[in-house]
Amino acid sequence: MAASVSSAVGKLLQSCTAIGGNLLNSIIAIFQAFLALFQEVIGSVLHLVQALVAFAAEVFQGALGFVMANFFGLLVIGGVYYWYTHREGSGRSRSSKKRIP
Repeated sequence: MAASVSSAVGKLLQSCTAIGGNLLNSIIAIFQAFLALFQEVIGSVLHLVQALVAFAAEVFQGALGFVMANFFGLLVIGGVYYWYTHREGSGRSRSSKKRIP
C-alpha cells in the first residue's frame, strides 16, 4: 500500500512538472510569435518608407520637380504652423479679457 501511494505521489509530481514545462513552453512560443509579428511589421514599414523615398526622388527630379519639392515643403511648414497655433490646451488664452486675481 505504501509503495502505491508513493508511486502515485511521484506520478502526480511528474505530471505537474510536465504541465508546468508545457505551460512555460507555450508562453515562450507566444512571446516568440509576438516578436516575429513586430519584426514583420517593422520590416514592412521600413520597406514602405523606402518605396516612398524612392518615389519622391523620382518625382522631384528636374526643374518641375524642384518647384514641386518647394511647394510641398511650404505646404508641410504651413501645416505644422497651423497645427502649432491651433492646438488644444496650448497654455495661452485666446480671449482678450484680463483675469482679475
